Parts: sequence; structure tokens; C-alpha cells
Amino acid sequence: MKVRKNPLDLKYNIIIVDDHKMFLDGLLSIFNSEDQYVVLKSSTKAENILQYLKIYSDKVIDLVITDVNMPGIDGIELNRIIKEKYPKTKTLVVSMLNDGEVIDTLMQNGVNGYVSKNAEKKELLLAIETILSGEKYFSKEIKEVYLKNKFSNKQVQKINLTQREIDVITLIAKEHTTNEIAEILFLSKHTVESYRKNIIRKLNVRNLAGLTKFALKMKYIQN
Repeated sequence: MKVRKNPLDLKYNIIIVDDHKMFLDGLLSIFNSEDQYVVLKSSTKAENILQYLKIYSDKVIDLVITDVNMPGIDGIELNRIIKEKYPKTKTLVVSMLNDGEVIDTLMQNGVNGYVSKNAEKKELLLAIETILSGEKYFSKEIKEVYLKNKFSNKQVQKINLTQREIDVITLIAKEHTTNEIAEILFLSKHTVESYRKNIIRKLNVRNLAGLTKFALKMKYIQN
């Protein structure tokens, strides 16, 4: 993708993708009143955006604005592909999804910004202006979720479970009964109960739902 030749050119080319047509139309109306931005392409599907980028690879695309959860290629994968194939193009995620793991993945893949769909127009334009100036922008809400997730991950890393405890928590998360776990692991029912209580104590959770959440986080089982 070519570099902008004229540094004094205040027009920025933007692409928008969001599977919610009403929100997409709302963004378009905002940019219609902002002279410095030109929306080259908008779509409800990331696949269409990637096709456009491939066909018009000679165009300067300054910013791609995307949602996270979309059918087909989602915002996480779209961001990854853009950063890999079109590294000069900035990316901004605008989404209702405030998931620490998702935010962390996007950051690792070089996303330039993330704001909530609840953000006011003023903050959205500030985020865009900041990103196009060469800096990154993450709203206060997103930063808090990200830091909370980081802290949680550090706490998890401090927890040491034995292999047998991992076996037990994995089977619990898969909704096996105590009797079934005892049979699978060749343990007594009493021993399985002891393991369960010890795991709950180690993880500082209150119930089986807490155990399952931990098992998912550690990828002992898949969603």
C-alpha cells in the first residue's frame, strides 16, 4: 500500500466495517459532517473490506474502523491481517465487547485503538485524531478492563495445581459427577471430594462455576 505523498494533505481515507447496519449508518453520518475524512468503503462484512484492500492496493488507506464480533472474519482476525499485509494502515476497534482477553490479543497484534460503542462522538473523533497523528488511543473503560485482566492473569500464574488436581478440575468443568470422576481417575469418591475442596481453596472461588471459569481461562477445556 502506497505512502501518502503529500504531507500537507489533510484528507484522510477511512474504511468502516460493522455488521450492525444501524450503527454503521450512524458512523457514516458522523463522517459526512467531518470534511477531513473520506469514507472510501463501508460494509457489514470484513471479507468485503479485505477484497477492497486487495483490489485497490494502490490507494492510501489511513484507517480501518471495525467491530469485534462479526459473522465470518471477525475484528480480531481482520486487524491481524491488516497489520500483516497493510502495516501502514491504522486500525480502530469500536465495540460493545469489553473482554480483557480480546483486548490483550488485539494489542499484541498491533491494534492502534479501542473505544466502546457507548463512547460519545467527541471521544470517537479524539480517538481517530490521536491514532492518525501516530499515537495509540484506548478509552478509560478499555484500559481498566485490560489492566484488570492482566492482574487476574498474574494471580492465576501464582496458583500451582498438581497434575491430579488439573485432571479433577477438567472433569468437573466438563460436568462429570463425583462418582464419574472417581471411576475415570481410579480414585475413591472421598478422595475426589478432597481434591475438589482443596482446589476451591487454592483458587479462592466459591462454587463449581468458579472452577469452570478457571478451567476455561487456563484452556483445560475449550468454549
